[in-house]
Amino acid sequence: MRIAQVAPLIETVPPKTYGGTERVVHYLTEELVRQGHDVTLFASGDSRTEADHVAVVKESLRCSRETRDPVVWHQRQLMEVLRMADKFDIIHFHTDFSHFSAMRYLNTPHVTTLHGRLDLPDFQTVFDEFPDMPVVSISDSQRRPIPHANWVGTVYNGTPGENYMFQPTPDPVEYFAFLGRFSPEKGPERAIEIAKRLGVKLKMAAKIDRVDEQYFAERIQPHLSDPLIEYIGEVDEEGKNELLGGAKALLFPIDWPEPFGLVMTEAMACGTPVIAFRNGSVDEVMKPGVTGYIVESIDEAVAAAENIDKISRRGCRLYFQDRFDVEPMTHGYVQVYEKLIAPQPTIRIPSRRAIAKSNDQPLTMETA
Repeated sequence: MRIAQVAPLIETVPPKTYGGTERVVHYLTEELVRQGHDVTLFASGDSRTEADHVAVVKESLRCSRETRDPVVWHQRQLMEVLRMADKFDIIHFHTDFSHFSAMRYLNTPHVTTLHGRLDLPDFQTVFDEFPDMPVVSISDSQRRPIPHANWVGTVYNGTPGENYMFQPTPDPVEYFAFLGRFSPEKGPERAIEIAKRLGVKLKMAAKIDRVDEQYFAERIQPHLSDPLIEYIGEVDEEGKNELLGGAKALLFPIDWPEPFGLVMTEAMACGTPVIAFRNGSVDEVMKPGVTGYIVESIDEAVAAAENIDKISRRGCRLYFQDRFDVEPMTHGYVQVYEKLIAPQPTIRIPSRRAIAKSNDQPLTMETA
């Protein structure tokens, strides 16, 4: 197939540190190329790929040395996609909703993976206006706020297993890991409290968005003077592998309906069990007693941590390979592409005149 992958321009593909959506786009693109598909990646100029690469901006917007308006550059990218649309069998968007209006006038099959939360009130309006847009969810739980959207599949995010080294035993110096963003919904304060109650070190690798700088300064930074709490900044792939693989467990204390939670599967790939708060997709991603524990309070999390050695690290890795490696994800998307590319049957709706004639009824003003 001739496939276009359209990535956000905020981060590089793959991202150098934090960036779940761009990381998934990278894994999918490279696996499609490996499988022999003709793939074009629309992404920032500092991205790297084996696919054909189309860039409308030299650097990812977050890392740009110049101030860039994301709306302007995403519209530039969309126009480039539209110019090239007839070269593709299908166009796969990862850019939220900004392209929906244009897609109504495009003949090329297309699909959009929605990577973010959908429970915000304004999103209902989008799908009231565009109920026909074919969309993919990254978990079934993500769909709940908007069940009437044109869902054409659920495809779980995947990660190449070879990117993560299985570590059968954690680091001799025990620690928990927290990996993500410093924002209230990610639950870093919960992670800190769990570690302190257990007297176990917590290593925190997290991004600080501009909108969360005050939260970090007021609610997180005061804890960093405690010798148990270590902030190591953002980490690259090598650093993530080391951090997750050496951890006694990953703490995933979210307080929002996270659509997927890629870091849970990355921990499993290293053989590291997860202690996750029940929210969003956690029940779909986790298997209690196999990949770790699902909890609903800090007390339950502390109790789970005390029993974390009962979880088989090899079992975590095997569960990851079965469900969340890159090949199951790619297979899921190829099935979606084939479904959308296949000729759709023409549905003929008979007129009231034809219905009346077939029933041998006289044609009256009521049936005309």
